[in-house]
Amino acid sequence: MTNTDELAELLVYLGRAARGGDTGSDLTAAQWTALRFFARANGISRTPSAFASFHATTRGTASQTIKSLLTKGYLSRHEAKDDRRSVRYDLTDVGMQVMRDDPLRELSDAIDRLDVRLKSALRQALPALVGEIADIRDTVAFGTCGGCRHFSDCGATSYCVCVAAELDPADLGRLCINFAAVQDPKLVLPGVDPRKTT
Repeated sequence: MTNTDELAELLVYLGRAARGGDTGSDLTAAQWTALRFFARANGISRTPSAFASFHATTRGTASQTIKSLLTKGYLSRHEAKDDRRSVRYDLTDVGMQVMRDDPLRELSDAIDRLDVRLKSALRQALPALVGEIADIRDTVAFGTCGGCRHFSDCGATSYCVCVAAELDPADLGRLCINFAAVQDPKLVLPGVDPRKTT
């Protein structure tokens, strides 16, 4: 086994270990993934097609997962005023409460306990790895405004060139389906504004 094979296996192990804590929940691993996505995505990305891309699954499978969360009362559905075919999903109050018991919390806590330098290395390596996988598979690489070339800081407001619109400040650190990584890998840091890291 090569060093890279070992790293890949460790990443798979971490994923399985994080899911292993959800046995006492009424949610499946796919449902937890959907809840996390809709809790973390920006307004334009909280759609079935964006979730399907993020979860690397079919639109039909994604829709079934979303439907199950609607039935449980964890998500609410909102139709666009100008286009009834366009829908957005948000976590309900009950859904946000369920997220407090997210089995991924143990992994987050373990990362929190790491040395600052190790956490910094992970913050740089993992988004870069996600980008490489997206390139290999020719799929969408999700990220946040801080590392996106569509993002423009206009002082009092923030602007997205891709959608030609001002950004809600609450969306700046959220996942976006329109993400396009800047060339400098140091800036591809989900949830981090590169202007505030110097």
